[in-house]
Amino acid sequence: MSAALDLARALIRRPSLTPDDAGCQALLGERLAALGFALEPMRFGDVDNLWARRGAAGPLFVFAGHTDVVPIGDRNAWSCDPFAAEVRDGLLIGRGAADMKGALAAMVVAVERFLAACPEPAGSIGFLVTSDEEGDAVDGTVKVMDALGARNERIDWCLVGEPSSDQRLGDVLRIGRRGSLTARVRVVGVQGHVAYPERALNPIHAFAPTLAALCAQDWGGDGATFPDGAFPPVSFQISNIHGGTGAGNVIPGELVIDCNFRFPPRPGAEALKARFEAILAAGGARCEVQWTLGAQPFLTHGGRLVDQVRGALGAVLGVEPALSTGGGTSDGRFIAPTGAEVVELGLRNASIHKIDECTPAAEIDQLADVYEALLHRLLGRGA
Repeated sequence: MSAALDLARALIRRPSLTPDDAGCQALLGERLAALGFALEPMRFGDVDNLWARRGAAGPLFVFAGHTDVVPIGDRNAWSCDPFAAEVRDGLLIGRGAADMKGALAAMVVAVERFLAACPEPAGSIGFLVTSDEEGDAVDGTVKVMDALGARNERIDWCLVGEPSSDQRLGDVLRIGRRGSLTARVRVVGVQGHVAYPERALNPIHAFAPTLAALCAQDWGGDGATFPDGAFPPVSFQISNIHGGTGAGNVIPGELVIDCNFRFPPRPGAEALKARFEAILAAGGARCEVQWTLGAQPFLTHGGRLVDQVRGALGAVLGVEPALSTGGGTSDGRFIAPTGAEVVELGLRNASIHKIDECTPAAEIDQLADVYEALLHRLLGRGA
């Protein structure tokens, strides 16, 4: 069995349900310390983070990832123990196999092989690992980046090991993500008896035309930002609606709606807020809005990192990746604003967060080969 697969299985066997790291970072740290990395555990709240760096000179290339995983769901629906890391019919099965312990293992093994061939790189290598990516993401990568910024430690290039691949390994390279903007709308009514509507104000009835108007909107989003692709347009989705006391004969006194925008740089968060609030005002219902900006959009295009990742994928796998900004959010949103070039490249994402999450075992080794080739292209003495 390969070194990368062995390490991936060892990580999966640690049930690191967010935000519990369950010893994964200690395991990774042992391997990195043996390579000469200086380890700096950073714990914020209930979250374990690991910053590890080898070398002091620039440029600094960083592998970023997370050890935490989502809950397993219905245990009886799994075909095997979700933390046993079983290999069956060429697939590694287990929670975190694809998202993203397989990629973490590939990163470490790639660095081991690279340093064996090039013990004095033309720059530094870092690892930024958190146990808070699948959770609230408030005590993880964002706090580590604050700590690095406070001491002027700057990342030049960062590869996030999120599962970006679609039909085959390496066929998608994420070079950005849309932002995330959430609104909680409280519609105020007057509670009363359903038989006497004239003595009450039903917030559901009052808001229904506004809800229809919001859902019918074309929120736009001109994504023609880079030559090889585009940001997807704005996505608007209602995620929760709650109104009523549970009694069938009571008009509720309030209605609460949660909705979310995923948005590209144009039109941006402030423009979406303004349009949304204008629609609420035109509807006439009494509304209060609470906004949460979860992430700003980011984009890496035209830099050395994107070019060299594409070159490594072509050389190792014979793949020309599609450049993408799709999907949800990632911790790249905390790293890109510092000026770092950020990309996401990992295993296939078809099974992530699902029952029987899995990844082809051989692709963990192949991903390690791609990561190693990238290191040679960026930090090899002949680069």
